[in-house]
Amino acid sequence: MTTVVEKPLASGIRNEPGGSFKAVLTLALFESRRLLTRIPVLLAFTVYLGWTVWRAGRAWGDHPALQDADRATQGAPMLVGLAVLLSVNQAALRSRRHGTERHLAVLVLPHWCRTVAHALSVVAAALVTAVCVAGQFGWEALRPGAIGQGSVGELLVGPLTVLLFGLAGLLVAGLVRSPLAAPLLVVLFLFLFLFFSGMDYGSRWLLPAVEEATSNTLPSDLMGRPAAWHALYLAGLALSLGLAAVLVAGGRKPAVLAGTAGALAMTLVGGVAQSGGDSPELVKARERATVHPEQVQSCVRRDGATYCAFPEWGPRVGDWAAVVDRVRSLAGGGAHEQAVVVRQRVEARYGLSGDAALDPLKRPHEVTVGTQWGGNRVPEFSAAVAGVLIAGDEAAATSICDGRIVPLMWLAVGWESDPLDALRRVRLNDTVTGSDSVLQPTNGLYMTVAQTEVLRALLDLPHDEAAARVKDRWAGLTAPRITAARAAALLDLPAPEGKDKCL
Repeated sequence: MTTVVEKPLASGIRNEPGGSFKAVLTLALFESRRLLTRIPVLLAFTVYLGWTVWRAGRAWGDHPALQDADRATQGAPMLVGLAVLLSVNQAALRSRRHGTERHLAVLVLPHWCRTVAHALSVVAAALVTAVCVAGQFGWEALRPGAIGQGSVGELLVGPLTVLLFGLAGLLVAGLVRSPLAAPLLVVLFLFLFLFFSGMDYGSRWLLPAVEEATSNTLPSDLMGRPAAWHALYLAGLALSLGLAAVLVAGGRKPAVLAGTAGALAMTLVGGVAQSGGDSPELVKARERATVHPEQVQSCVRRDGATYCAFPEWGPRVGDWAAVVDRVRSLAGGGAHEQAVVVRQRVEARYGLSGDAALDPLKRPHEVTVGTQWGGNRVPEFSAAVAGVLIAGDEAAATSICDGRIVPLMWLAVGWESDPLDALRRVRLNDTVTGSDSVLQPTNGLYMTVAQTEVLRALLDLPHDEAAARVKDRWAGLTAPRITAARAAALLDLPAPEGKDKCL
């Protein structure tokens, strides 16, 4: 009698070429679909998209600087990353939670291959985030008033943050087989973010996204942020965590070990390079742009005025010229045709971490304009132009504390379609009554209660009538040491009742 002995198949081996690879991809597609449809992830993307749509056009109006817009894409993806961390961790622990690990052990895919599939699902979430980041930045870049240029390194931070958080959750699932580990990791990440955000320059760059404590806008070549090195650091760190998760799951293959070593090298190189600080060349360039901006600016003449701007701000000259023309159109005497020089200035010596005020210029008829435009920046610039037309230079204009404030503020807001709203926006406390400070690109002004009353009465007149009165009495209204009561009398307005004393 002949006995037939069947040779058992080796567990976890597929004979067809590329079978395991195809199975990993199939499982990765399945896990990606499940991950992207998890409620926490869906809620995070919904909040991200809703915030992005709501914020569109509010931060910079119609005048975005792209070197600021790229950094604005980094905050919201952190919320998506935390949701992905929790969801991937739960997905990796699914078999243990449901008691099906012993059944999965007899399938063609070993545990480390299933871990690879989970890691690929995190890549899918990062790619979706990249699409959102590209849409957010593209919306700003396509605006007609956009200037400057963004950084690819800055734009990569959002997707890499999602990748980093998701792979961290996957690694924790392999090390600690408890569903409580991922929420504790989220708390740890939030603590580290608060801790390192207050540290020195090098330590802050260990965080996924590095926020700046100022709204200062600098020319793109003076930014000094090591965005490319930081992107390399994040990519290496995320890849290290993902490969570490594969190693913990049993995938101790030569390719995995070599990849882990390469990822650690990427992390080290990026981490060291990003903490180097500002180069001597950058420090000199910032000093030159701050102290001697004329050395790096180009100037154009329009209608008797000269406009000098940093190279990226050339398209803004038309906006500045429109304001100068309208302010001069309301002035009387020689100020009506006074030639002015509009000089763009920035305090760049302290980088983005500094927000120092600019000192008023002492050169005759030279006006400061900043690197931001739109919103409140328009009446602030208008007030600076008006001050120079009346006082002769910025230093003298910022020292005015008499009745000349009335014609000055008339020039600043009288040409606006809603001058009262412009007055509110240019005053420090958003008031249109009482005393308050007036903001400018350099030092501000101060309006007394009496001066505000006279200006409000002037704004209540029909525009043409008010403009005619100011031009006809221009010499008296711009005489030094004039009081608010005298200005009201010259303009045939009621005498003010409030105090007329400067601080």
